[in-house]
Amino acid sequence: MSYRSIVNSSFLVCLILASCASNRGLKRHINALNAIGMEFVLIPAGTFTMGANNKREEAYYFETPRHQVTISRSFYMGRYEVTQAQWESVMGNNPSSFKNPNNPVENVTMEDVRSFIQRLNEKEATKKYRLPTEAEWEYAARAGSNSAYFFGDHDDELEQYAWYEKNADGHPHPVGLKKPNSWGLYDMLGNINEYVQDKFSENYYARSPSADPTGPDSGSVLKRGGSWFGPSKHNRLAFRDGIGPAKSDKRGFRLVLMIKQ
Repeated sequence: MSYRSIVNSSFLVCLILASCASNRGLKRHINALNAIGMEFVLIPAGTFTMGANNKREEAYYFETPRHQVTISRSFYMGRYEVTQAQWESVMGNNPSSFKNPNNPVENVTMEDVRSFIQRLNEKEATKKYRLPTEAEWEYAARAGSNSAYFFGDHDDELEQYAWYEKNADGHPHPVGLKKPNSWGLYDMLGNINEYVQDKFSENYYARSPSADPTGPDSGSVLKRGGSWFGPSKHNRLAFRDGIGPAKSDKRGFRLVLMIKQ
């Protein structure tokens, strides 16, 4: 069963422990499902090394220094980027440039995303939905890996996992068509850049706290992951960049669902 065939539920979250078959005949686990068909994967608490390894990848200076980060609380991460159909079910419109209900929503600003999150929280009578922090995003994307990509240090296999400039044909694609990482998250690399909760500062990693960092107090909007437009270098796990407030058809987002501790 894929997200496309999920029937909406009146419950905030339905915990499902049974293994479900995808539309490609694969087996996987749905950890949580909300009322508009968003699937979430349980990400366990843990410690990882964040940032780029200059010995193994051609890094930008603001992707370093590498530093150890502890994510002290488990959380749910969206299995997919938020789709246009999900956006429209909450907001009543579709601002995307490349219209397809199963594509990630794009052409939205950070303020647009905050409005979506507020309305979704109101719709579900909760305060548990938010953007991931930058550290949560990279921790979930790495899925235990310590390499440039979650499948290794070279881009030879990138086409199997990501839509980017080499294979995207100049546009984003429906979510979930490429292989996921080992934690079952799709399109963490490529398709669209993803907004995160933190602000961007070039030198933040040098002073970032070691536990649950939430970014600097000021800075520009921060994007993670690559896009359909970007080269393989911009699809590395450590890639990050500050951006302006304008809309772009290369930017979207996925959500975190917080767990009551």
